[in-house]
Amino acid sequence: MFNKNLKLVIAGLIIAFAIYQFIEGNIGNGISLILLSTIFIFLYFRNEIILLAFLRMRKQDLNGTKNWLDKIKNPKAALTVKQQGYYNYLHGIIFSQTNLTQAEKYFKKALKLGLTMDYDVAMAKLSLAGIAMQKRRKREATTLLNEAKKLDKNNMLTDQIKMMQQQMKKI
Repeated sequence: MFNKNLKLVIAGLIIAFAIYQFIEGNIGNGISLILLSTIFIFLYFRNEIILLAFLRMRKQDLNGTKNWLDKIKNPKAALTVKQQGYYNYLHGIIFSQTNLTQAEKYFKKALKLGLTMDYDVAMAKLSLAGIAMQKRRKREATTLLNEAKKLDKNNMLTDQIKMMQQQMKKI
């Protein structure tokens, strides 16, 4: 894993060498170097470790996800702000299975740092609503549940929201 700034430096050097190749008349080399530099630019905005952790999460391998996230030693230096949000979001999902207090901390930090997709924000708020409901904070859970409902534009979380509203009525 490269530092986020090192990725941009490498991309810049590759682009400079591509320009040199264009000047020398090696158009094919220049084009291939430009394409190579886009990989480093892509990885600046989407961290490779977080992408691999999401792949593990899709397979519902929480231990594998945690192992990938543990490879990031200093998230503040290695990740952009949005990537730090997803780093905390994944930790929140992992800890929601075992330690609700820790999971709540991670989800709140992820929301504070920001998540790119509305679905991810809705999922984080839905998880926070579930945690608040288990801790008997009904007003906070209702607010978070309504916010999650507004953010769920594709109706992917409709069943979970309805189920949680049913549980809220029982409290």
